Amino acid sequence: MTLGLSGVLMGGASLAMAQDVATDDLKPAILSLKASKSLLLDVEQAGKRLVAVGSRGHIVYSDDQGGSWLQAPAPTRQLLTAVDFIDERNGWAVGHDSLILHTADGGENWAVQYRDPEIDAPEDEGFGFLEKPLMDVWFRDTQTGFAVGAYGLFLRTEDGGQTWEDVSFDIDNPDGFHYNALTAVKDTGLFLVGEMGTMYRSADFGDTWETLTDIPYDGSWFGVSGTGEPGVVLAWGLRGNMFRSTDFGDSWEQVELLTPNNDPLEATLSGGQLAADGRLIVVGTGGVVVISDDRGRSFDVTVRPDRVALANAVGLQSGEILLVGQRGAVKTDEKGLSAAGGTALTLPEPAEKE
Repeated sequence: MTLGLSGVLMGGASLAMAQDVATDDLKPAILSLKASKSLLLDVEQAGKRLVAVGSRGHIVYSDDQGGSWLQAPAPTRQLLTAVDFIDERNGWAVGHDSLILHTADGGENWAVQYRDPEIDAPEDEGFGFLEKPLMDVWFRDTQTGFAVGAYGLFLRTEDGGQTWEDVSFDIDNPDGFHYNALTAVKDTGLFLVGEMGTMYRSADFGDTWETLTDIPYDGSWFGVSGTGEPGVVLAWGLRGNMFRSTDFGDSWEQVELLTPNNDPLEATLSGGQLAADGRLIVVGTGGVVVISDDRGRSFDVTVRPDRVALANAVGLQSGEILLVGQRGAVKTDEKGLSAAGGTALTLPEPAEKE
């Protein structure tokens, strides 16, 4: 069934969508005092600013390292899954309906660049609409970027997002497996992971792709990160599975993760990233926070008392950690535990509230 659907979805010619994206039926996100405390799925540094995205089109930003938050007006109420900034001003957010949003002012204002063209296609031209959410986005410079998502959807832009081309056929994925995460590996290339253990790498940072056949496990990958070292990549997924490669995916070693009780970690690991100070911070279900100070060779595992599901994290200049997840943005100490100050309320009070 998956093979058949993916064939239908990907069987057409490549599409390029310019600025005339249909947005008449999109409803803007409601300004809400709860925005920074509702579900947030990703957070990114934009210079010294933090920008986070999540449910109902909520986009929030903080100029005091997570102490307080402002909500940005967004042109959609769709779930936003990931955000990436190439510099302190230019950033892109992706989400459901294959939406791609762009900001040129550090996250304060956003515009739609791309939207799934099948949304407005007549139903008699196919088998009906099947939503293809985008799950991750990465830009190598202000002009060239990539967005990946469900059913093998792979989009590329060469003009800063003014047009996006469907280049899904550039990757060998006949079953249309979902792509979940994309990352750069220092001085080496790009690495892409998805469901059913699928892994792909690009030695030219996105121009051509190779499918890896010798994979370390066949469960879904939910995250991947470079470690700041050439050729070294870390991937993680279900039931605490985490693997490390020092040769850009040619071979893998499992990273042992033990709970504070010295039991094997079995929580699903979701998101994570490399901090500016070299720490690797990965989070997951049940309030799990795992931190490495040695480029991913070993990790300290912390389980937060609230057990709230976490989606991603960013290491702050102070050594503290900003977590995002089921209950929004939470600023913590260097272990991901106690609150480190700041109310994380959306300010100022908007005219329209939920």
